[in-house]
Amino acid sequence: MIQWQRTNRTELTQLLPEAIVILPIGATEQHGPHLATGTDWMLAQAVTEQAVRQLGDRAARPLIVAPSLPYGASDHHLPFGGTLSLTPETLLAVLIDLARSLAASGGRRLVLVNGHGGNIGVCHAAAAAASSRYDVNVAHVDYWRLARDTGTTPVPGHAGMFETALMLAQDEALVAERHPRDDTPAGPTVDDVQLHTAESWRQIDGYTDQPALADAETGRVWFNQLATALGDRLLELAEAL
Repeated sequence: MIQWQRTNRTELTQLLPEAIVILPIGATEQHGPHLATGTDWMLAQAVTEQAVRQLGDRAARPLIVAPSLPYGASDHHLPFGGTLSLTPETLLAVLIDLARSLAASGGRRLVLVNGHGGNIGVCHAAAAAASSRYDVNVAHVDYWRLARDTGTTPVPGHAGMFETALMLAQDEALVAERHPRDDTPAGPTVDDVQLHTAESWRQIDGYTDQPALADAETGRVWFNQLATALGDRLLELAEAL
């Protein structure tokens, strides 16, 4: 695995014109009373690195993993505490600037591996802007959506069973005691519509479903499946970008 921060300018100058640069992006935000605030960026980084390691030299292009971006658009979590957030406007500017810097260094291909739901729209906008302004081909993948490839994982939520199991598989010390919920809280829903309300987050106390049901063994299975699925996408992107 080639890591940007461990590679010198001479090597990067040689690699970048043909390489794909992969940027994990997440958030530092509250994840209920039980999960570490770095959950989103740590999982995005871990699944990216595992995917690249598993590929070895099978990709048609060099794969360079950039330092993870640990901050995201998380203003909706500020009322709960424990959150360091960028506004969507600032995050958009940061991503566009990073793409600009990549282009200035000779890079032409960028993949954003996103680990936070609040970043989805910003990643999409940044990819479109960077591709038109700097002639950089940009792809954006929300890693948790790859869970559909497995057919066995629950619907990913925020700090629920899915993320809790993945974090248990990474480091059990980052997961505090969890208590079962009598009823699984849910905010308002409308079919085919995405709703964003502050009240819905308060109703569920800032985290979804039943994290108490998560276990490390299941988390390891899901994590390996996600890394394999991401690796498959990177193989395709090495041909497509």
